[in-house]
Amino acid sequence: MAKPKLIVFDLDYTLWPFWVDTHVSAPFKKVKNHIVDGSGRKIKCFPDVPDVLNKLKSDGYILGIASRTEWPEGAEKLVKLFEWDNYFTYKEIYPGRKTTHFERMHKASGISYSDMLFFDDEARNIMDLKKLASTFFFR
Repeated sequence: MAKPKLIVFDLDYTLWPFWVDTHVSAPFKKVKNHIVDGSGRKIKCFPDVPDVLNKLKSDGYILGIASRTEWPEGAEKLVKLFEWDNYFTYKEIYPGRKTTHFERMHKASGISYSDMLFFDDEARNIMDLKKLASTFFFR
């Protein structure tokens, strides 16, 4: 694959180490440079994520999110609190198969599936996307 035109990330267990719809609780807020959930527990992303997103964006890559969470509002709130909004041109955050997320990004961007690179932690999502000829990284 040549340089991808669009790099897409899942959220749960890809950018942060939890499922937003089951492992954390509302309301989310910033307290002294930390994000906390409704129980007062600190919420963190994986350590390298801020540097990776910053590097990809500064290198000119277009970035997207494809998340099938059952709690889109919670995921959106955390994306805002982590201050990631400026990194992501495309955000598809809602329940359902990832093929729908990618079809919408394809339609909005005009970028072919073969020019998209996807990072996810769930085999079922990768299996679905094989049909679209998208390149993926499964961890």
